[in-house]
Amino acid sequence: MTTSAKRLIIFDLDGTLIDSAIDLATATNRMRQRLNLPPIAPAIITSWVGNGSYKLTERALADTNFNNQQIHHAHELFLAEYALCLTEQTTCYQGVQEGLKTLANLGITLALCTNKPARYLPTILAKFGWQHTFAGVLGGDDLPTKKPDPAPLLHLCQTLQIPVAQSIMVGDSKNDIIAGRAAGMMTLAFDYGYNHGEPIQLSKPDAIFGNFAELVAYVEDLLTKTV
Repeated sequence: MTTSAKRLIIFDLDGTLIDSAIDLATATNRMRQRLNLPPIAPAIITSWVGNGSYKLTERALADTNFNNQQIHHAHELFLAEYALCLTEQTTCYQGVQEGLKTLANLGITLALCTNKPARYLPTILAKFGWQHTFAGVLGGDDLPTKKPDPAPLLHLCQTLQIPVAQSIMVGDSKNDIIAGRAAGMMTLAFDYGYNHGEPIQLSKPDAIFGNFAELVAYVEDLLTKTV
């Protein structure tokens, strides 16, 4: 962890800023229905979220003997179904709207780095009025690699011309923490998101919060100490 003054916060999306579990589960089960497979409990599907849509599809078909070509086809079905229910029941977590505004007013540059396919991001950002909130936005298929690879985080730092030492990665899963640590930046986490059933404490982020207001207070304190 570095004590350099912080200028950039890179946020994960699903499980960090928004709760998209119901819509993801709906799309997954609609995909399975089209393949004549029985539905899966939404809570189980939620535990599979975080590594991108293709990995979610693979996990949702682990009970089949599908080959790679069939899984690829199923993934296309999932993408089509998710586009139809993208924001039906997706909500942002309590305190996120106010918290993002507060951080921006503090002079912090905000960015978004998610493993969700980039094609869905404009619709989601528009739903919550975030079209101009983030100085940089990366989807899971915008670069050759995604989190837990640090490349997307390093790309955002380079693009926004803010040093890694002055940046923070905020997420809810071990992939966020692994990526942030590998990039060399401070890592902060929420304990309410999607982490494959594992306590986020096991990933040892620099700090863990139960709500967004706690994160904002922590960042405000950091800025005070580095003024």
